[in-house]
Amino acid sequence: MTYAGLALVFVGLSAAVAAGVAVVRRLPARWWLTTAVTVAVLLVLTVVFDSLMIISDLFRFDESSLLGVRLWHAPVEDLAWPLAAGLLLPALRELLDPRETSE
Repeated sequence: MTYAGLALVFVGLSAAVAAGVAVVRRLPARWWLTTAVTVAVLLVLTVVFDSLMIISDLFRFDESSLLGVRLWHAPVEDLAWPLAAGLLLPALRELLDPRETSE
């Protein structure tokens, strides 16, 4: 399996959980805005720090498993993990909150 295929599974599941929680909990647009800003910050930080680690030769990727698109030095597939975390973690927090609905 390629990095992109694995990433697609995790991002898809995270997005499905976030959408499901948003519908069940009737989350306001403010929640989505906060989540989007969080994801954007995580993506920028990932590009910067992954690129620095790649430049420092701390790790390497199997080039045959990559799509080939890079942001600075970070492969685009690396952005799936902060995207999945940025969608899934706020949704799980809302889901596990004991209140009935969001205010």
